[in-house]
Amino acid sequence: MGCANASKFPATVAKYIVYEFALVFPFLPLELSMQPPKTFMLAAHGAKMPAIGFGTMELPHRPAELVAAAIAAGYRHIDTARKYGTEERVGEGIRASGIARSELFVTTKVTEENAREADFLRSAETSLKALDLNYVDLLLIHWPQPKVPFTETLGALAKAKRSGLARHVGVSNFTLAMIEEAVHVCPEPLVTNQVEYHAYLPQDRMLAALKRHGMILTAYCPVARGKLLEDPIIGEIAKTHGKAHAQICLRWLIQQPMVAAVPRALEEAHIREDLDVFDFSLSDGEMRQISALRRRNIRIADPPERAPKWDVETIA
Repeated sequence: MGCANASKFPATVAKYIVYEFALVFPFLPLELSMQPPKTFMLAAHGAKMPAIGFGTMELPHRPAELVAAAIAAGYRHIDTARKYGTEERVGEGIRASGIARSELFVTTKVTEENAREADFLRSAETSLKALDLNYVDLLLIHWPQPKVPFTETLGALAKAKRSGLARHVGVSNFTLAMIEEAVHVCPEPLVTNQVEYHAYLPQDRMLAALKRHGMILTAYCPVARGKLLEDPIIGEIAKTHGKAHAQICLRWLIQQPMVAAVPRALEEAHIREDLDVFDFSLSDGEMRQISALRRRNIRIADPPERAPKWDVETIA
C-alpha cells in the first residue's frame, strides 16, 4: 500500500517496499494471513526503519499471538525492551509468524540499571537469547543513568554494535543536552531518540535537534495512552476522513519528516487499524489544528525513579 502523501517526503526518507508472501498460518484468522508491508521507511545513518512499529510494552494477554498477528498484518518493525519483560514472547511471536529474519526490524533496549559496560553488554546478550535472535536491528539505551559516565555507557553501546549484537544503535528518553553530548562522545552514529511524543506534548526543540544530527524521533505513547481518542478536534478530523481517532493521531505523527511511531494494541482489529494510515493524508490546516493541541502540554511517562529533568518547550 502506498502513501498518499509520498511526494512530500525526500526520496531517501519515503521508500516503499512491496513483498509477496504465500505463507498462511493455521493458528491465525484467515484475514491475518501474511500481508505485505504497509509502511514507508525512514533512513538515518545507514538504518532503514519502518515508520510504524508494533509496541510491546504491557501486553498482558496473548503477547506472542499479538506479535505474530502484527507481523501477519504487515508490520515489519517490532519494538521491545528488557524492562518490558516481553522479549521471550516477542521471540515466540516472530518464530510463529514464519517471517524471514531479514524482513524484520527489531528494536530492544538496555535499562539504566545496566549502564556499566560489562552489565550493558551482558544485558544485550541476554536480550538476544530471550528473543532467540543473532542480532537486533536497533539497540537503545532505555533511560539515561546519571550515576555512570556517558562515555562508558555510550562506549558499551558502540561496542555492542561493533561486536555484532546490534546493527544500529540509539538512545531513548534523552534530553536536548544529553543528545548533544551523546552525539559528541558516542563512537558510532545514533539513529534515533525514542521519546514520548503526541499531539498533547510539544517536542519542537527535540525535533529540530534530531534533524541537525540526521536522527529519527521515534514516538512512544503516540495517542497519549488514549487521552487523545476523546479529543473533539481529533474526532472531527476522523469523521472527515472516515478514519478512527487513533489513525488520525498516528497519521499526524508520521506525516512529519523523520518521525516514527510505535503504537501498542491489544486486539487484532486495532493492530490492523494502527497500520492502515498510508492511504490518506492530512491537509496543512488539519496538521495545524492538531499541532495546536500541544498547548495542553500533557506528559504521560514520567517515572520519578528514572526520568531526567525534561526540557521546557515554549509554546506559541
